[in-house]
Amino acid sequence: MNLVLLEPAELAAPLPRQDPRARHILDVLRRREGDTFHAGVVDGPIGTATLVALGSDALTLSFVPVREPPPLPAVTLVIGLPRPPTARDILRDATTCGVGAIHFVATERTDPNYATSNIWRDGEWRRHLLVGAAQAFDTRLPVVTWTHSLAHALTHAGPGERLALDNYEAEAHLGRWKPTAGEGPIVLAIGPERGWGPQDRTRLRDEGATLLHLGKRVLRVEMAVVAALAILQARGA
Repeated sequence: MNLVLLEPAELAAPLPRQDPRARHILDVLRRREGDTFHAGVVDGPIGTATLVALGSDALTLSFVPVREPPPLPAVTLVIGLPRPPTARDILRDATTCGVGAIHFVATERTDPNYATSNIWRDGEWRRHLLVGAAQAFDTRLPVVTWTHSLAHALTHAGPGERLALDNYEAEAHLGRWKPTAGEGPIVLAIGPERGWGPQDRTRLRDEGATLLHLGKRVLRVEMAVVAALAILQARGA
């Protein structure tokens, strides 16, 4: 946890000692009364927090904003809805790498039961974003959805060049891809754990997506997400 993230409503309230952030402040950062540490407000400024008082049940903090974080990268992920453990990894790691939105979508080979997992029903998904943002020393969280089809997500993803990772019909490596309209927003589609189906590929091509690959080795979805984002970041996307 490189940055202690606080919700706006928590700025005026004590932080319970059983909260993981409180334990991090006391046990990892080893802060005591009067000490400061890096903190930020979710989707707000980054600044400095002070441990004003250490009670038996809660920590009293004060926060001074210092700067606004930069905008999130103009990259939108469209990902075939994976198993919940994989989704957790993607939510955390894609947020750490930096993306503007993550849309988990129904595809030909998606198990529809994944969309009713507790991770989505109980709001757990947002906690993984917070972990990823704290790791990245950032406060901004990507937009996340999990209720749309591939077709809907591609149609409504906004402007940007459409790219899709595919192990079987791609003609070029992502690292050698050249944008057709100059550097700008990117919509990157990555299939579910069983890959794209024929109808998915037709839809992707109909939406103008270029099919690309990451090499000869078949990666896990969560690893492909990180590898692809690393390549795009190296290009300055």
